[in-house]
Amino acid sequence: MSSKPRVLVLGGVGFIGRNFVRYLVEKDLASKIRVVDKSLPETAYFAEEDKAIFANPIVEFKQGNLVSAASIAKVFTDESGDYDFVFNLAGETKLSQTDEIYEEKVVKSAKLCAEEAAKHNCQKFVEVSMGQVYDSDNKESKEDGKIKPWVKLAQYKHRAEQEVAKVAGLKHVILRTAIVYGPGDTSGISPRVICGAVYKHLNESMKFLWSKDLKLNTVHVHDVAKALWHVALNGNSGEVFNLVDQSKTDQGKLNDILQEIFGIKTGFVNVMVCQAAKLNMEYTTEHTNEKHLQPWSDLCRQHGISSTPLTPYLDQELLYDNNLALDGRKLEATGFTLDYPQINANLVREQIMYFVKQKLFPPII
Repeated sequence: MSSKPRVLVLGGVGFIGRNFVRYLVEKDLASKIRVVDKSLPETAYFAEEDKAIFANPIVEFKQGNLVSAASIAKVFTDESGDYDFVFNLAGETKLSQTDEIYEEKVVKSAKLCAEEAAKHNCQKFVEVSMGQVYDSDNKESKEDGKIKPWVKLAQYKHRAEQEVAKVAGLKHVILRTAIVYGPGDTSGISPRVICGAVYKHLNESMKFLWSKDLKLNTVHVHDVAKALWHVALNGNSGEVFNLVDQSKTDQGKLNDILQEIFGIKTGFVNVMVCQAAKLNMEYTTEHTNEKHLQPWSDLCRQHGISSTPLTPYLDQELLYDNNLALDGRKLEATGFTLDYPQINANLVREQIMYFVKQKLFPPII
C-alpha cells in the first residue's frame, strides 16, 4: 500500500457517501477517491460544500449499475492500480419495497461487489448495515445479540452481511449503525423533523404513538464517516461493530429537541389510541400521513419551494412499537471516539439549515 491508500466508495453520492467523501478529502487521507453511484451528483441535491468536495482533483465520479457484474467489473478496473479500501454504501435504502427489489439491490449487489473486491486484492471491504437487524426489545443489543430484523430492509441487509462474509479471501468488516442524522439526512430523523415544521405551521400540538421511552438510538453522519475509516484501518477481518452515539435517544428526547427548535408543544397519544392503532396499523399509517402531507405541501408552496426530496411521510414499518437500542462499546474499545456523542437541538438545526440554504426546506426556524 502506498503512503496514502486508494479508496473506492460505492454509493458515494448518497447521504452517508457524500459526507464520507468529504471526510476523506478534508482529512487528506487518500491519494485517490473513486465514487460510484447510479445517481449523478448534479441531480442529488448537493450543497455548495459537497460540490466543492467532488470537484477536488483526487475525487473521480463514475456512474455505475451495481447490480450488473459487467458494470461492477468496470468500476473496479483502473489503469493506475487497484483500490486498497472499498466501502459499500450502495443498495436500496427505502422501506417497504418488494422482496425482488431488496434481493437484487441489497443482497446481489453486495455479493457481486464483494467478489469483485476480492479479485482486485482489496485490503479491506467495509459493508454498511443497520441496527434494525437485532431484536426490537429495549435492551441495548451487542454485536452477538439476537438477530430478529423488524423491517424488511434489515432482513436483506443481514443476508447481504452473510454473503459478504462468504467471499473467499476477502478481508471485510461489517458496520451496523443506529439511526443516522446530520447534513443531508432525508430519511433518518428527517420525517419527524418535518412533522415538527408541519405542526408549527398548523399551530397545533404534535403527538406520537406509544411513549417517550421508545428507543430510537442515533448517530451523527460525521461520526459514521469517521468510523468507516477507523474500522478499515483497525477492524480485524470478519468483525462486526455497532455504531451509536451516547445519547440513548428515545422518542421523548427527539420530541424535546423539536419542541425547542419549532416552539411547539409535543406529547404522546393515550393508551386507548395506541391499542386501536395496533389493531389496524395500515389505517393508522394512512391517517397519520394524510394529516401531514398536505400541510407540508402548503408550507413549501408558501415559501416558493416547488420541489424537494424531503417529506413527512412515515412508513408503516417505522410506526410499530419497536425499539432500536445498540451497545457501541466494542467499537470504542478499539480506540474509536465520537465527535458528536450527544444529539442536540443545534445539531438538528444544522441538518435543517443544510436544506434551507438549498431552498428545499422552508426558512421557518
